[in-house]
Amino acid sequence: MTACAIETTAEDGDHEGTAVHPPAGFAITANGAYGARLAGSGDALYAERWTLDGPEPYAVPLPTDQPEEPDARLLPLADGRVLVCRRVDGRRHTFSLLYPTGPGTGELRLGSVEAPGPGRVELLPPSPDGICAYAMHAGPESTTLWLVAGGAFGPERVAELPGHCAGGVWLDRTGRILALDRRLGDGPVKTVAVDLERGGEVSPLLQITEESDDRLLLADPDSGLLLIRSDAPSPGHERLGWGVLGSLLPVRFPECLRLDDAAVTPFAVQPGQVLMPESCGVALRIDAAGGSWVGLWRPSGRRMHQVAAPPGWLAGAGTWSPAGVLRLPCSTDELPCALAGLTVPPERDPEPEPEGPAEGVPVSAGAAGRAPDAEDGRPRACRPVPLQQAPLTDRKPAG
Repeated sequence: MTACAIETTAEDGDHEGTAVHPPAGFAITANGAYGARLAGSGDALYAERWTLDGPEPYAVPLPTDQPEEPDARLLPLADGRVLVCRRVDGRRHTFSLLYPTGPGTGELRLGSVEAPGPGRVELLPPSPDGICAYAMHAGPESTTLWLVAGGAFGPERVAELPGHCAGGVWLDRTGRILALDRRLGDGPVKTVAVDLERGGEVSPLLQITEESDDRLLLADPDSGLLLIRSDAPSPGHERLGWGVLGSLLPVRFPECLRLDDAAVTPFAVQPGQVLMPESCGVALRIDAAGGSWVGLWRPSGRRMHQVAAPPGWLAGAGTWSPAGVLRLPCSTDELPCALAGLTVPPERDPEPEPEGPAEGVPVSAGAAGRAPDAEDGRPRACRPVPLQQAPLTDRKPAG
C-alpha cells in the first residue's frame, strides 16, 4: 500500500510518457473518492480498490478464490465496495460486490443476466449517486439496460431501446438521465437522452445536421459543458467540439483540438464551475505512435497545452478537483499507488486572435436533467435546432 502525491504545474514538454494500460481500464467514482482496476499479471489477476480522497492515495487488493479473467469489468461504488461483472459463458454475465473483510475479501453475489445475440454486457460509467450501477447490452436492432446494483431484487431490466446504442454519459447529479449514442438501422449516430425513471423514455439530445454522426463524449452537470465528436463541420472526418447543455448557441470545433498525427479524447471535466462552462478545465488523452500523453485545455482558451504523461499513468484515467487540479492515477514498481497533480497554465498570449466564425452545431437539451418543470416535475426539453437555424451572430467567438 505504497502512496505518493505529486503536484506540478503543466508546461509543454516531450511526449515520452511511460503510460501503463491495465487489462480493463481504471474506473473512478463520480465524486472522485474511489477507483478500481484489475491488478496483477498473467493468470493471477485480481480486483484492486484505490482510495483517492484521503491525505494520501492507497490501494487495497480484493482477491477472491479464483483469479479474475482479463475481460472482467470493475466499477467502484461510493461506499468503497467494488462491483465486478464476469462473463461466465458466451451469454451469461454474473455480478458481485467485493469488499475488504480483515485479511480477506468479502463477496456479495447479486445475480446474473443473459445477453441475447452477439456481444457482451458492458458496465456503464459510475452513476452520480454513487449507489446504483447499470449495465448495457447493445444488439444490432435493440439495446437493453439493467440496474445491476442498488436495486431491491438483484439485476433488474429497466429499459429496452430500439437501435444499437454505445457510449454512456450522465447528464444530472441524481443518476436519472443518461445520454447514449444511438444508431437506428443504417442511419447516422445521434445522441439521445434516456430517462431511467420513466421506463427509458427517449428524447433527442444532439442533432447537428440530419446526416452527421454526433456523439457525446463527456458532460458536466454543474456548468452544462458538453464534449462532442461529430463529422458535421467536415463530413467523413470526425472532429472534437464543445457546447452547452440546453443552449441554442452553436457547438464550437476549435482548431487547437485537431492533431494530424494523433487521436485526442477527453476523459475528465472540472466540476463545480456552476454556469461557467468556458472556465472548466478539460483533460484529454492524446494517443500517437510514440505513446500517450496529456492535453489540458479550457473552452475559453485558444490553445491545448500538451504535457508529458507522469511515469506509470493509467492512461485515460483521472479526475479534477473543483479547485482545478487534475489528479492522475499512476502505478510503477517503486510507487504502485500514486497520484500526479497537474494544473492548466495561464494563456501566454493575453489577447489571442479569434479563430474566425463558429463551425457547426445545434445542441438541444432533450430530457437533459436541467431543473424540472413546475407543472409535472419532468426535465425541460428544448427543440433540436437544425444547423441552418443555429445562431452564429451576436457572440464573441469562445474557442
